[in-house]
Parts: sequence; structure tokens; C-alpha cells
Amino acid sequence: MRRPLAAILIASAAAGCTWVPMQSGAAAVRVLAAGPAPAGCTKLGEIEVEVTDKVAFYERNPLRVREELETLARNEAVGLGATAVQPVAEPRDGSQRFIGWRCPR
Repeated sequence: MRRPLAAILIASAAAGCTWVPMQSGAAAVRVLAAGPAPAGCTKLGEIEVEVTDKVAFYERNPLRVREELETLARNEAVGLGATAVQPVAEPRDGSQRFIGWRCPR
């Protein structure tokens, strides 16, 4: 009886946690809406990120998963020298692809 209770407690705790910290410089990276290439921006590359979207049989909150994917993309964008990221498609199975852009301020 203790194991199912422990699994429920772990899944509940994990569902409310933010697993991905924002790294230095990532706060300055903008997240653009999906769509056409932003005017005046230079494409620097593609970024693929992944987070845990399920814990055992529990599916995590899709908004929290999306936030974490965006945070990871912003973290990776710093290494590319990008000032903005734009999703290529909607998140799927805990992963998402973004384009890194260098845009004028």
C-alpha cells in the first residue's frame, strides 16, 4: 500500500515543480510567435529541446511543459548568439524545435 501512495506523492510533487532554471543572459532572449520569419532578423540555426512531459502515468501540465521548453530554447539561444527564438511547431511528446534569430533591438 505504501508504494502506490509514494508514487502518487512523487508525481504530484513533480507536476508542480519547475525543472528548468533560466541561465545567465537567457532572460534577454525573446520568444516570438510561430509564423513567418521576423523582418530584419538573421537565422542563426535550429534548436531542439526536450523535457519530461509524463511522470509514471501522470501527464504534466501542458502549460508548464511549454514554459520549460521555451526556457531551454532561450538558454540554448545564448550559445548561438541569438536574441530571439521562434517555435517551428507545437510541442509534441515533451520536445519542440525552435529557430534562433539575431534581431535588431
